[in-house]
Amino acid sequence: MGSPLPAAAAGVALPILALTLGHVFSNAVRTLPAVAADVLSRDFGLTPEGLAAITGAFPAAFAVAMIPVGVALDRWGVRRTALVLLAIGVCGSLLASLAVGPGMLLLAQMVLGVGCAGALMCPMTYAARATDPVSFGVWSGVMQSLGNSGMLLSASPLALLIEWQGWRAGFLASAALAGFAFLVVALCVRQAPPPRLAARSLWQDTREILAIAASPPLRALMVFAFASFAAMLGVRGLWGGPWLMEAKGLGRVAAGHVLLLATIGLVLGPVIAGLVVRWAGRPILLMTGSHYLVALMIICLVGGGPGGWLAGLCGLPMLPVWFDAALLFAFGLVLSYQIVVFAQVRAAVPPEQTGRALSANNISFFGGAAVLQAVSGLAAGFGGVGAALLTFAVALLICTTGYLLLRRRA
Repeated sequence: MGSPLPAAAAGVALPILALTLGHVFSNAVRTLPAVAADVLSRDFGLTPEGLAAITGAFPAAFAVAMIPVGVALDRWGVRRTALVLLAIGVCGSLLASLAVGPGMLLLAQMVLGVGCAGALMCPMTYAARATDPVSFGVWSGVMQSLGNSGMLLSASPLALLIEWQGWRAGFLASAALAGFAFLVVALCVRQAPPPRLAARSLWQDTREILAIAASPPLRALMVFAFASFAAMLGVRGLWGGPWLMEAKGLGRVAAGHVLLLATIGLVLGPVIAGLVVRWAGRPILLMTGSHYLVALMIICLVGGGPGGWLAGLCGLPMLPVWFDAALLFAFGLVLSYQIVVFAQVRAAVPPEQTGRALSANNISFFGGAAVLQAVSGLAAGFGGVGAALLTFAVALLICTTGYLLLRRRA
């Protein structure tokens, strides 16, 4: 069997790790609202659904930007694409820190979505071109784990910073992180763009991405991905903080500590998932089983809230916070089996289409996050934070079942 060590010896490890810093930045800045939702709502006069709509502009812009990012990765290479996107990320963070109204915050979220659109695809594409299939599977887990460590920053550390200096300081810290990533990529990454066999227009490349997204090999995976990242962004990135502060009565820093446990699960999970898949096989079973289990965890999380069905079964007004902490940690571990999707996508297309195919799948990852975040905001307006969280449980059940049905028909 292959090993990532030869790839590292060949000088691949350092560029991959450098590019992964962009994913660290992306995870930090897009999950920052989880510990700043109350002050953002207060300062901009926003309702919960209004804040969800504004922060939902991030994944929406991200999804739209995946088409030009996929084209850029295959036409101009990873290094130049990553540097342009990181520069945009710096601008978006600075714009957010200067926001004086909801419109400016909305614009900042859109710019950030564009700037982060290649955060995972850049290291993924580099690794897909520079490593063998077995090593790529291991690297996928490493990249996701290291990237998810950005959410460690948006848990306790950013909660403390926001408590001390306000939410603007959080975005300024994110800008500094993006700037650091830009410098490291500029110094460490060298990879020529793949050769182009024939002159092609941007429109032809764009149509190919859309065609790949709708093709039979990717169709089922697109459905699976629609709810997968949405659940992570919805629970850890937006509603987890309000749930802990409003339903469970925690302060911002205490809520940050609990979210830190969820993030540790998301950091450890991909590496564990990669090793389990490599050892046990059965990637489809692990993918689908993890989604169904995560849906059950969200249902139990809400059920343990004030007056919830699970709290009632236990004879308590609500379950203690340690229950939420344990469940959120398990949520991060189990949801991490979503990384199997990347290997499935890579295997479904020839090497020269890797950037386009990964980008096509990411359109569904982030397009689903944008749609479901907007739906969760509407749900919050009717039934509170618990209803918003349940939106993602329902979506996971529907999309995972849809994936299995489409795969059976393929």
